Order: sequence, then structure tokens, then C-alpha cells
Amino acid sequence: MTPEDLKPLVRTIPDFPKPGILFRDVTTLMGDGEGFAAAVGMMADKVQACEGQAIAGIEARGFIFGAAIAAKLALPFIPVRKPGKLPVPVLAIDYALEYGTDTLEVDPGAVVDGSRIVLIDDLLATGGTALAACELLRRAGGVVAEALFLVDLPDLGGAERLRSAGVAVEALLDYPGH
Repeated sequence: MTPEDLKPLVRTIPDFPKPGILFRDVTTLMGDGEGFAAAVGMMADKVQACEGQAIAGIEARGFIFGAAIAAKLALPFIPVRKPGKLPVPVLAIDYALEYGTDTLEVDPGAVVDGSRIVLIDDLLATGGTALAACELLRRAGGVVAEALFLVDLPDLGGAERLRSAGVAVEALLDYPGH
């Protein structure tokens, strides 16, 4: 399979979560065994190309793709969690959303000082969550080698925001609009 073969496996839902939005639903791709395996394989190849030493996945769908890639490559997996989910002292970062703020947390003991980490998530929109995760991983001592996504929505500017923060960005698929 090629990335173009994967595109039809991502369902587009108009007017969700609000009118005018085209929601890109990756759960249909995950429900296609061959497509999911191909996406994980292609993303794993990109991790190897940038010499990633660990995978960090953003809760929740970043866990699905990130853990699968980490297992395929026998690399450590670092969960970037929502607040209150880790049973150990954590590093936390607050970040801005369109309406309000949110928080991400990581177990600093899960990050090896100086390790090259590839951040994984399913979709890149404005980049706020990914930027916060990168900052959190850096505070924990990691080097964010790359941020890798299944889907990029380039019209929303997230990739440019990440690149401006010194993070290389790749995605298997991109879709115009939002």
C-alpha cells in the first residue's frame, strides 16, 4: 500500500464538531487491518530514518499508533498523558486551546536524558498539543528528533508552528481545509 491507498480509509464527517468543520476520522483506517498495518509500517520507516531512540505518544490515538510503532521497532514507548493518570510524580505543562487551557503530563523517569524521541499522534491541526508535548519531553531531558503524524491539516498551520519551534515534522497524509 501507498499513502494514497490509505486516504480513502480515513472517513470524513462534515459539520463535526461544529458547522463548517470536516472531521477526519482515523478510526476507520484503524478498523482496516491491512491499512492500519501499512500505516504503522510506513510511520516506523520514518522513525528509523530519523534515528529515533524512543517513541512518545499523545493520549489517546497517539498511544495507538505510537505503541504499535514502538513495538514494531522494539523501542521504548513514553505516554504523554492527560492529568491525573500517572501514579508517580510527573512533569506537567499547561497549554492554550481555542477556548481555555489543558494540561499534559509525563513521567520524567520514562525519558532517558539526551535520547532522540519521535513524537507520534494521529492528526496535526493547529499544533498546540504537539508543541506542549515537545516542550514537556524536552523538560524531561529528551531531544525531540521529529513529530510524526498520520494526518496533517496544513491549512491550520500546525506543521509551521512546530517547525518554528525547531521540530522536524512529517505526516503520511494531508487534507486541505479543516
